[in-house]
Amino acid sequence: MTNADRHSVIAQAVREAGQITVQELAALTGASEMTIRRDLDVLAGQGVLERFRGGARTLLLRGEEPPFALRARDAVDAKRLIAAEVSSLIADGESVLIDSGTTCLEVARLLRERPVTVMPLSLQAIHVLSDPPGQAALIVPGGRPRTAEGALTGPLTLAALAALRFDTAIIGCCGLSAAEGLTAYDLDDAAVKKAGIASARRVIVAADGGKLGRTAYAHVGPATLLHTLVTDTTAPADETAALEGAGTVVKTV
Repeated sequence: MTNADRHSVIAQAVREAGQITVQELAALTGASEMTIRRDLDVLAGQGVLERFRGGARTLLLRGEEPPFALRARDAVDAKRLIAAEVSSLIADGESVLIDSGTTCLEVARLLRERPVTVMPLSLQAIHVLSDPPGQAALIVPGGRPRTAEGALTGPLTLAALAALRFDTAIIGCCGLSAAEGLTAYDLDDAAVKKAGIASARRVIVAADGGKLGRTAYAHVGPATLLHTLVTDTTAPADETAALEGAGTVVKTV
């Protein structure tokens, strides 16, 4: 098991159990307790979990958004497949808005090599798209980055979105259902998503199956605003069917 694989297993185990010991994690991963302690120190430094003597506990409260560092380890293969499908839907020469989030970051990595104009809404994606040599033309919005998330929010971000019109907005989400629509954990993030959707001719939502059927508390808009959903095979069939019934094109990878 590689370090990255072990870290993913540990992060998932802590999240599911709420609290777990070094001995339990050593048995789960087959690593030594000394290695597990080092892993926990690394993950604690990334904000994934909280260390205590002899183990670790989750930092998440009910309804709280998992930290970026933790989400970046979830469903990595699915997110890359989703990103590849989203990229295939973008034509050369398009102007594209890319939302914040781990799946949208994977899209940014691919569009960096395409002759498109891109405005990303996270510091992580700005970094990816500004690293030469790439083909994409980068537009950087203003705004205030959310701590640890890197997502840009606030009046400067909203003003940038109001001033521009995009061919396509690629939107991430915390939750999506046919009944409740698109939702986010953060009110400022929800406002940016709303403005991004309003600024684009076409809206593509990139979301792994774990986001479907889930609802966060900040409402972005009804599912009828979404032209296309790109998700993976873990998405609940009843949700994808309901979204298709409401007029959204669903592409499953």
